Amino acid sequence: MVRRVLSLTSGRIAVGILTAVALLAVLGPLLAPQDPLATSDNTLAAASGGHWLGTDYLGRDVLSRLLDGSRVSVLGALQVALTALVVGAVPGILSVYLGRVFEWITLRLADTLVALPFLLFAVAVIALLGNGLAQAMLVTGVLVSPLFYRVSRAATLAVARSQYVEAALISGASIGWVVRRHVWAKVLPPVAVAFAQTIGTGFVIVSSLTFLGIGVQPPEPTWGGLLASDLGYLSHRPWAPLTPALLIMITVWAGNLLADAIRDVSGEAGRALLRGRGARTGRTGRTGPTDPAPAGGAR
Repeated sequence: MVRRVLSLTSGRIAVGILTAVALLAVLGPLLAPQDPLATSDNTLAAASGGHWLGTDYLGRDVLSRLLDGSRVSVLGALQVALTALVVGAVPGILSVYLGRVFEWITLRLADTLVALPFLLFAVAVIALLGNGLAQAMLVTGVLVSPLFYRVSRAATLAVARSQYVEAALISGASIGWVVRRHVWAKVLPPVAVAFAQTIGTGFVIVSSLTFLGIGVQPPEPTWGGLLASDLGYLSHRPWAPLTPALLIMITVWAGNLLADAIRDVSGEAGRALLRGRGARTGRTGRTGPTDPAPAGGAR
């Protein structure tokens, strides 16, 4: 699947952007030119050689805070996606095989989680467990998990009705073996699409919560927190919110673009698309003009 995704221009662009964001999360705190928490008297300064993106209302270097805050934003989005994957996909697959009672319970839980507003529920949980990003992302991942539950359940139902899966069960194969051998290969493409979409959703959720000051302890920098602090001083630095907003928008766009690329190369439609691309490449790669038909017809 990775090769097929990278064969598309959109897939290469999405993977490149997400890789750059991941490297920024790993190396960003090391690349920060100054201490992101150090204050100074040079407040609300414009961009200069010493401060490439200026300073905030406390005199802290904005570029250093953006680089240092990338780790929190990326890890929070990944925690949302991984929690939703584990909590949603595993019960979605097992609901097809573990009987009607388990199926009914998981379906009702999924319906309940869909009805809960994630932002208000996250605020309520943080009020009980303390203001921490890990708690907020764990709760948010559980609330997003119905997407993975429904996707994995629908894909498993399509495979479970196939003759080779029924033959394997009749011959005595265990459910675990059937899932590993037959079901997971069919469930993986739609789950991968949902995972890529959830990465973008996770960035929106992390940015929304940190924008409201939920899940982080000041003065820890985050992209959403920087956006919120810059909005309070638009009269002094009207361009300041553009950088964190663009980072969030580009990352979310890359996650959705990757989901579209995975969807394009998955299934029969994706294989037909790639075969068509290969056929066109083969035709355009031929050397020499096509021989014209002989004049006068064949003798």
